Amino acid sequence: MLDPKEIEQWIAAGLPCERLEVDGDGQHFQALIVSAEFDGLNRVQRQQRVNKVIKEHFDSGVLHALSMQCLTPAEAQSRG
Repeated sequence: MLDPKEIEQWIAAGLPCERLEVDGDGQHFQALIVSAEFDGLNRVQRQQRVNKVIKEHFDSGVLHALSMQCLTPAEAQSRG
């Protein structure tokens, strides 16, 4: 069974994150990703950026589902 910490490591290896939290049940996962790299990108572009980092894991079938909330540091701070 896939551990959420593994997904965190995959994302962190390809994307500088100020905050990164992944939770899930072993098959379906949710991620909160806060990165300055999201500045100027819309929601779809942000998710595409993350998907690019973990593409090989989707392609291999190791990772099946990941819902993402991708925020800039300013957006994360304004949400408290």
